[in-house]
Amino acid sequence: MKRTLPLITALLLAPLAALHAADAPKPMPNIVVILADDLGWRDLSCFGSTFYETPNIDRLARRGIRFTEAYAANPTCSPTRGSIMTGLYPARLGITLPVCHENPARLQATLQTEAPANRKLLAAESCNRLLPVYYTLAEALRDEGYATALFGKWHLGPEPYDPLHQGFQTDIPHFNSGMPSPQGGYLPPWGFKNFEGKPGEHLEDRLTYEAIAFLGKNRSHPFFVCYAAPSVHSQWQAKPELLERWQAKADPKNRQHNPIMGAMIQTLDDNIGRLMRALDDLGLSQNTIVIFFSDNGGVMYAKAGDAIVTDNHPLRAGKGTIYEGGTRVPCIVAWPGTTGADTRSDEVISSIDFYPTILDMLGLKPRPDQKFDGISIVPALRGQPLPRKAIFCHYPEYFRWGGRTEGMLPSCYVRAGDWKLIRFFYDNPDWTDRFELYNLRQDIGEKMNLAGKMPEKVEELNRMMDGFLKDTQALLPKPNPAYLAGANATPQPSGTSEISSKSKRR
Repeated sequence: MKRTLPLITALLLAPLAALHAADAPKPMPNIVVILADDLGWRDLSCFGSTFYETPNIDRLARRGIRFTEAYAANPTCSPTRGSIMTGLYPARLGITLPVCHENPARLQATLQTEAPANRKLLAAESCNRLLPVYYTLAEALRDEGYATALFGKWHLGPEPYDPLHQGFQTDIPHFNSGMPSPQGGYLPPWGFKNFEGKPGEHLEDRLTYEAIAFLGKNRSHPFFVCYAAPSVHSQWQAKPELLERWQAKADPKNRQHNPIMGAMIQTLDDNIGRLMRALDDLGLSQNTIVIFFSDNGGVMYAKAGDAIVTDNHPLRAGKGTIYEGGTRVPCIVAWPGTTGADTRSDEVISSIDFYPTILDMLGLKPRPDQKFDGISIVPALRGQPLPRKAIFCHYPEYFRWGGRTEGMLPSCYVRAGDWKLIRFFYDNPDWTDRFELYNLRQDIGEKMNLAGKMPEKVEELNRMMDGFLKDTQALLPKPNPAYLAGANATPQPSGTSEISSKSKRR
């Protein structure tokens, strides 16, 4: 009889234990944001590339939803990264160029006081630090008990504007620049302080190793990991052991055929695969939300080796331009139990949306005085439409790097439904704004400028743009008094027709 008592007791208590287990709150989901650098909209096989191979990212896409009309808030890196951390437009932050590595600190955007004679405008001088007044996504999650870590690129300011002062408890390699490393490359010597690679060790491999170690250490409580991959930013440098294979595969008939880029994307994909397998091995995949994104479009103004870095076709132009190739980027969200497997959405989303979306996913509220420019895209993750009128991109600068190509002029755009209106500031001969209007549903390559044929639509969208610029207190360029027409002037982007604003602003 004595032997049966423990068994009877266990049988009686089992339903009670199961009841308590059912009532126990589910653990908060982990968040992993993978942010690629300069990866174009067409640079993944699951987004249509027939040259690059990305089996691990494709596998992630099959777990969740692909957004085909996702936008970086700016065609360059620092502004987009700031928008992710704050949920605010770069125009509101004052960070509109990737200059957050520059000194001295410029804590407020200003306008140039002078410019070369070949520049028609006095452009903005971007703020070059993410100010601590903004309550960042990392701070919000840290304050909710999340372990927070950033691996890779920050580029929003050195100390005291670094990740450790902006909500991240771990920051590796604790470096603020647009380049992969102080020496500029992916292979040692990297030149980081207290973080150097072994001979032949690739930076991407090492960062993934550090991220996986963090996952293992923090598996028992919720974490927020931002894996800010240095790839595929310049300097364009491939693993030597991969290059021969991609040289053999390269076909000049394919718009994308750069073997260096092929090898670099393979390395990025390999490491994302390692990160995903680590989540699987640790039993964390079913409770981890993964977001994959790129900070801007692919580079089409420079060569890596003998070929253009990449090709964003059918999109027009690339990084540093106001056209689709500059800001439309690949995006994947895998939220176990919510996103359908291997689905796609054509809803228009922006990098400003991630902060409010993550709060919504977790059932958290912003601070009472906290406002976002972005919206929660949770409805889209559930297959529903978004209540969105428009998104905007303000780019009041001349792009400083690489060769001059179209669309690298002070400009702004609004995307509303199928329509996109671009304003090039003071770019007509009479010093009025020049407009280009495109129906992206019918003309994804922005080849047919409809501004001259549809002045009412131009005026409608231009009013929306005016409202955005006023609301964000955006800094606007002005005419350069020293400008001399024909003095090696910066080329204007081409357009099939023009329409002027009603008033001159000089």
